[in-house]
Amino acid sequence: MSPREVPTTAFTDQRPGTSGLRKKTRVFMQPGYLENFVQSVFNVARGDAAGAGPARTPPGDAFRAATLVVGGDGRYHNREATAIILKLAVANGFGRILVGKGGILSTPAMSAVIRRRGALGGLVLTASHNPGGPDADFGIKYNVKNGGPAPESVTEGIYRESRGLRSYLTIDRAEVDLDREGPTRIGATEILVIDPLADYTTLMEELFDFRALRGLFTGGFHLAFDAMHGVTGPYARRIFEEILGAPEGTVIHGVPLEDFGGHHPDPNLTHAADLVLLMAAPGAPGLGAACDGDGDRNLILGPGFFVTPGDSLAVIAEQAACIPGYSKGLRGVARSMPTSTAVDRVAAALKIPCYETPTGWKFFGNLMDAGLCTLCGEESFGTGSDHLREKDGLWAVLCWLSILVSRGEGVEQVVRGHWRRFGRSYYQRHDYEGLDPAAADSMIAAVRGRLPSLQGTSLNGMAVLHAEDFSYTDPVDGATSGRQGIRVLLEGGSRLVGRLSGTGTEGAIFRLYLEGYRREPDAAVAGAVLAPLEAAAEDLFGMRRRLGRDRATLVT
Repeated sequence: MSPREVPTTAFTDQRPGTSGLRKKTRVFMQPGYLENFVQSVFNVARGDAAGAGPARTPPGDAFRAATLVVGGDGRYHNREATAIILKLAVANGFGRILVGKGGILSTPAMSAVIRRRGALGGLVLTASHNPGGPDADFGIKYNVKNGGPAPESVTEGIYRESRGLRSYLTIDRAEVDLDREGPTRIGATEILVIDPLADYTTLMEELFDFRALRGLFTGGFHLAFDAMHGVTGPYARRIFEEILGAPEGTVIHGVPLEDFGGHHPDPNLTHAADLVLLMAAPGAPGLGAACDGDGDRNLILGPGFFVTPGDSLAVIAEQAACIPGYSKGLRGVARSMPTSTAVDRVAAALKIPCYETPTGWKFFGNLMDAGLCTLCGEESFGTGSDHLREKDGLWAVLCWLSILVSRGEGVEQVVRGHWRRFGRSYYQRHDYEGLDPAAADSMIAAVRGRLPSLQGTSLNGMAVLHAEDFSYTDPVDGATSGRQGIRVLLEGGSRLVGRLSGTGTEGAIFRLYLEGYRREPDAAVAGAVLAPLEAAAEDLFGMRRRLGRDRATLVT
């Protein structure tokens, strides 16, 4: 079937954010919108495949030996978008395309498939933890050959291509049965529908002691895993119920739905309310966990006990030696700048490096590719390691199960033991959503103007030790990323961080991060400890005055 060149008009709003291009679903459903973005990706990827720069010329032989992976989280428009991408990929000359059965592939599984099968890259159809549906959100992200999100140099190249695009290549039809595993040949291209669970499950079996974990469930341990009607339901049933022998019903909300059951598939204390209530009730399971729509985020709960993402990363780093895949030790750890400093103290005790990066998993990829970092995490409920180049929700749950087996203690006892050794970071994130972008930009600009004069002053009676707009220089390639968030270090190890998020689809999002450190933790709740910091943040940013908001939309 011959490729057909279709004239198009460039869109000006296709700059990828920290996790790909996210828009309202109906934006992606516009004629040519998805096609333009995918063709822009292929134009940039063609240079990578040929060992040259981006090219606007016809594809030629550049992709003939290349493999592309396609899959998504099953949200509304997933199947239709998959069909469009297959036609463009065939027309652009890919020799082989791997697509998850049913169009399904979790974000961690996408990374696993790319890495294990030597693919050039992959297209992940997801808006992660954002809601799904015709009036909700859709997204697409390009992962490069290391399995991780495309770096800024590639995403900026894609954006430049999209602004100048005049045509895209497609074929009239690509008849592929997405519900049947096996090959289909269209011209010179083989399209292979694969089991989306296989590569990922094998990788988990290589990292963890599944025999010990089976023994945990045989001994009567109970896990409650909430898939939130996202992509992880089938993965969790395969691993927890079928392989590890957890009782049927361990996985709840396990059927992927186009609209995630009408809920927000974000694994936090607000949106995973059913799981939170279950874990607060008498006779709660020993571990409660949830993953988001595409499977890269995780929530960890004990009976009546919430593990913050920063504490989860720190505890996994502290206890990693009990997991076979990490028994030889960690080369280093990394966290995004807004993430709590809990893991820093573990790294110091282990005498390993701890890297502080901007928000965005792609920054961890360089460190891991260079062998500098083994474990990494972000405050937005994302944790992972160098087994992939994405955050990995189910992996985090398997880490916690392994720790509970090794320690012979409950979740709360493990975390409190960590606090006794290292102290505690009381931590919260306050999200101000749906803001007027001009007002949000003006607020950040005003605070930037104050930074040079802040050091040596005080905020709500707390001395300011350091204030900056965070800038990062990659230790591997020397690339710099500026203006990554306002960071204010206060006396006693406390911090204020404020930044505008790039993951929203409607208005601006301001995220405020509060961290209060106590070497000798007590029974105080986070809200009480952090109240003075919240007042200091109001002094600095002026959310009421500049944004017209008395309180955050969401606190996690």
